[in-house]
Amino acid sequence: MLILLPPSEGKSTPRRGRPLDLAALAAPVLTRYREQVIDTLITLAQRPDAAAVLGLGGTQGDLVDLNARLLTAPTARADAVYTGVLYDALDFATLSSAARRRASSRVAITSSVFGLVRPGDRIPAYRLSGDISLPGLGPIAGVWRAGLGEAVQQEVGSGLLMDLRSTMYAAFWRPPTPGPVRVATVRVLHEVDGVRKVVSHFNKATKGRIVRDLLEDGANPRTPQALASALRDLGWIVELDVQAARGAQLDIIVTDV
Repeated sequence: MLILLPPSEGKSTPRRGRPLDLAALAAPVLTRYREQVIDTLITLAQRPDAAAVLGLGGTQGDLVDLNARLLTAPTARADAVYTGVLYDALDFATLSSAARRRASSRVAITSSVFGLVRPGDRIPAYRLSGDISLPGLGPIAGVWRAGLGEAVQQEVGSGLLMDLRSTMYAAFWRPPTPGPVRVATVRVLHEVDGVRKVVSHFNKATKGRIVRDLLEDGANPRTPQALASALRDLGWIVELDVQAARGAQLDIIVTDV
């Protein structure tokens, strides 16, 4: 199974560590796309309108500087760089040693700069939202759409893809149906008085807890049905729709915020 996560807008900035080595990252098929994006961001950082292009405020020049130093800044493990609600709930650092080993082979993170990274890949902090259009490259989602499908297929192999990406990052690549990859897209719905809706903060936290539970449990389902069963065994309320437009959809129903 490959668990595909969205990135976080917030990131911790490594204070020490060797600089970025693109050749050492997972999914080497993405190297040429990574080089294009990085070169564009470094060039953009020299422009006076860089913050505006990146959708940043006038007081966020430090985030532009992160992009200017992508090739020279210290790096750290991706599971330590990404922060935010989902990653706080997942809490890679406190996983058991067995769960951390599983995470290294079963978790991948979507990235606007790197396309796809594994938890142990060493990356610098950066700022590039998934809805930005870059000069000379166009929408960043379009850049990754050209190569991300091949990378995901190589990483997931014959297993199941558990897609936890947000709508923004799902636009980077949409699995074809039918296609070579079995996909289970996960959605979290908060139910109150019989009414269900998506609550952003709670959605992210619940996804983090789900991934943590699966990693600690060790379940490695190969079909959407088996994934739904594994999550139910872990105490989650799951509804499975195998007729969804893009593979199976799993709805996780929660009632407590």
